[in-house]
Amino acid sequence: MDTERLPGCYRHPDRDTGITCTRCERPICPECMVSASVGFQCPECVRAGSGTGHRPAANAPRTVAGGVVAADPQLVTKILIGINAAVFLVTLAAPAVVVRLELLGQYVEYLGGPVEGVSTGEYYRLLTSVFLHVEWWHIIGNMIGLWVIGGPLEVALGRARYLAVYLLSGLGGSALVYLLTAPNTPTLGASGAVFGLLGATVVLARRLRYEMRPVIVMVVLMLFLTFVPLGGSLNVSWQAHVGGLVTGALVGMGMLQPAAGRNRTLVQAGTCVVVFLLVAAVILVRTAELT
Repeated sequence: MDTERLPGCYRHPDRDTGITCTRCERPICPECMVSASVGFQCPECVRAGSGTGHRPAANAPRTVAGGVVAADPQLVTKILIGINAAVFLVTLAAPAVVVRLELLGQYVEYLGGPVEGVSTGEYYRLLTSVFLHVEWWHIIGNMIGLWVIGGPLEVALGRARYLAVYLLSGLGGSALVYLLTAPNTPTLGASGAVFGLLGATVVLARRLRYEMRPVIVMVVLMLFLTFVPLGGSLNVSWQAHVGGLVTGALVGMGMLQPAAGRNRTLVQAGTCVVVFLLVAAVILVRTAELT
C-alpha cells in the first residue's frame, strides 16, 4: 500500500515534516520552527516582524525601562571601562594630553600665553575630563564602582538609556565643578558619572520596591567618603559627586516613570533634553561670570 510522503522542510529538504509556518505556510522542521502566539513560524517570518506588522525589535523582550534585552546586557559597561583604561594608558605615554583634556574653567599655561579653558569655548573638557585619570588607584576605584553599580543598572535600563544616564551624569558633575570651584583648579575622573549611576539605582530600587536600606547605606557611605576621604590628603571633588548623583537621579526618574504608559519613550527623551538644558544653563551662567 502506498503512503503519501510528508513535505520536506524548506531549509532542510531531507527532513520530512507535517508542520507549516502559520504565516507563509512553508513546511518547517523542529529545528527551524519558532513558537508564536498561535502555532509556529519560520525564521524569515520572525525576522520580518512576527506577524504583528511591527519591526522585529517591537516584539523583543524589554527591560523595566523599555529597552531591548540584549544578548550581552553589560556590553556598554565593558566598553566604558575599556575606554577609560585606554585613555589612562595614553596619558601614561603622553602626560601632556592631560592638560588638554582635564576640566579647567580658565587658566594660562605659561606666562604671557593665551587664556584657555571651558570659559574660552573649550566645552569638550566638561566631558573628556570624565574619561581621564592620572593615578592608578583613581581609575581602579572608579572602574570597580562602574562595574558593580553600572552593570546591574545597564541590565535594568537597556543600553541606550543606560548610556544616557552615564553621559548626562558625568556632564552634570562637571557642570557643578565648573560652577563652584576656582577656574584654575584642574578636575578629572569618572566619579561624577559613577555617582550618577548610583542616583539612578536609588530610583530603580524604589521603582521595583526593593529593600531600600542597602542602597541608602551605599549612598551615605559614598557621600561620607566624599567629604571625609580616607587618608585625609586625597583631593576629592565633592561637586562632581553631588552633581552627578543629582543628575543621575533626575534622569533615572524620567527613565523609570511608571505613569508614562505608551508615551514612555517620549517622556524619557524629554527628560534627557530637559536635564541637558538645565546643565547647559549652569555652564552658560558660569561662563558669563568668567568672561
